[in-house]
Amino acid sequence: MIFKGSWSIKRLTAAFGVLLLTACNGNTNSDDNFTGLKVKLLVGSALGDFCTQAAKNFNATQPKLDNGTAFRVSCEAQGSGDVVTQVVNSATQLKNGTLSADAPELPTIISLDGDIYHSQLIYRINQLYPGQNYIPEITDAELIANTPMVFMAQPDVAEGLRKVADPYQALVTAKTHKDIDSSAPALTVNYVHTAPTRSNSGLQTLVAQYVSVSGKRPEELTVADVQRFQPQIQQIQSKITRYGVSTNSLAQAMVKNGPFWASVGSVYESSVITANSGLQSGQQRYQAVYPKTTFTSNMRAIVPNAPWVSADEKAGAEKFITYWRSPDTQKIATDLGLRPGTPGVALGAKFSPEFGVVAQAKYDSLRPPKPKVVDAMLKSWQEASKKPSLVVVVVDSSGSMEGNKLPAVQNTLQNYIKNLGKKEQIALVDFDSEIREPVLVDGTPQGRDRGVQFISGLRADGSTRLYDAAIEARNWLQKNRREGAINAVLILTDGEDSGSQISLDDLSTELQKSGFSTDQRIGFFTVGYGKEGEFNPDALKKIAELNGGYYSKGDPETISRLMADLQVEF
Repeated sequence: MIFKGSWSIKRLTAAFGVLLLTACNGNTNSDDNFTGLKVKLLVGSALGDFCTQAAKNFNATQPKLDNGTAFRVSCEAQGSGDVVTQVVNSATQLKNGTLSADAPELPTIISLDGDIYHSQLIYRINQLYPGQNYIPEITDAELIANTPMVFMAQPDVAEGLRKVADPYQALVTAKTHKDIDSSAPALTVNYVHTAPTRSNSGLQTLVAQYVSVSGKRPEELTVADVQRFQPQIQQIQSKITRYGVSTNSLAQAMVKNGPFWASVGSVYESSVITANSGLQSGQQRYQAVYPKTTFTSNMRAIVPNAPWVSADEKAGAEKFITYWRSPDTQKIATDLGLRPGTPGVALGAKFSPEFGVVAQAKYDSLRPPKPKVVDAMLKSWQEASKKPSLVVVVVDSSGSMEGNKLPAVQNTLQNYIKNLGKKEQIALVDFDSEIREPVLVDGTPQGRDRGVQFISGLRADGSTRLYDAAIEARNWLQKNRREGAINAVLILTDGEDSGSQISLDDLSTELQKSGFSTDQRIGFFTVGYGKEGEFNPDALKKIAELNGGYYSKGDPETISRLMADLQVEF
């Protein structure tokens, strides 16, 4: 184990500055040329924008420690589950001697979007370093901001949800919103929340579902309860339209795609505010419904009492946290729809019915369950409760995939297959001038072997029959649609269409016949791979958005992370 003295600092060379000093959501928020003391923050995605703006303003003051050392802060935002995974993995490498204590992967300040993942981080680090208490207890970490978990829906659906004592109980059996409240529209219940393995809002939602169906407080739940109430959780999960890694993007997708895509979502109050802040002409305003008992997503500044945080880094962290909690800086939080972590700061104009929320919301705030119970819930969700999926993964293997593109895609697909859950299936389709027969892959050893053979057989050659491949994938999925599952097509291409018999307009007309306003409900996701100009992003965006999905841009360096995030959607 390597300990650092109080004089030691993390110095990063200018060559690595651009890569390592990434701001929340991947943007730099610190001076790239600065080579002095650097205080890194690794935060949950809900706190990302607040972290970025606060850090930028703080760095502009040219901060120094009391001993005269200049320093800067930088932010990196991920899903809270990913934050925990990264910290635990880095701490494991430190213990094994494969990572030094001054490595940039080890953050000075950690923040999770809620107390459940904070509790999980304590539990996992204590397992790794028994008796060291490297991660402060929840009550010992300063509160930066908070936001309650709410249901998000259009007004006619929201009104019905408010009338029932427990909306989660209603979701167990309801098929339409009229089943929840007789005055609500006869709209099929289509439900969304983020993946609990990656996102704090998804984990809080899953725990809240167990609280609802069991009638117990979270801290009273046992591992046996997880198994006992699994059938009811599975019934709720059967209404899922889509999972995701980002709560805000899920809320914005609800507004964009409408109630046939998702009629109700479990999101942050701040996500409702964000979604309503960006309404386009003709888009329906959404409302927050506050359950009688719900989780408050407390976002705290966690400074580890650990060997990877030097005395100087700790001193810098304390100065930034003081600045972060100052009333003037806390106003940034309220502008973003977050409730302030410092008492006495006014909420501001966004906490109003105009933005779908209630300033003085009243609810009973829930506490985290025992970490072992949370582990059992996550395992149960992955293996039993999670909605099944069938995704046709369409892979462009045309001649333009030569060089480093195809090997990066092959490695990414191998990871995709390795991470398939028990309830997930994919059909791999290889296309260039020809469109080959789908290869069905699942999480069994035999299924994975078929996937590896497919990957090994990919060769870069031929033209790019993109539109024909897209419609053939949709047609195959229509014939082989998996009932009671998320059915989707994921297209990965690096070139513009060439040689297709179907036009983009004809493809668009066809895709509307299997969209979310139909019984087919086939989602489409597209990835433009490589340099823009080599492919048509507008065409890819049109293909995806017609069927309730979205377009992403990737390259050999980012494709693995991008595909891992897309895999969570299903």
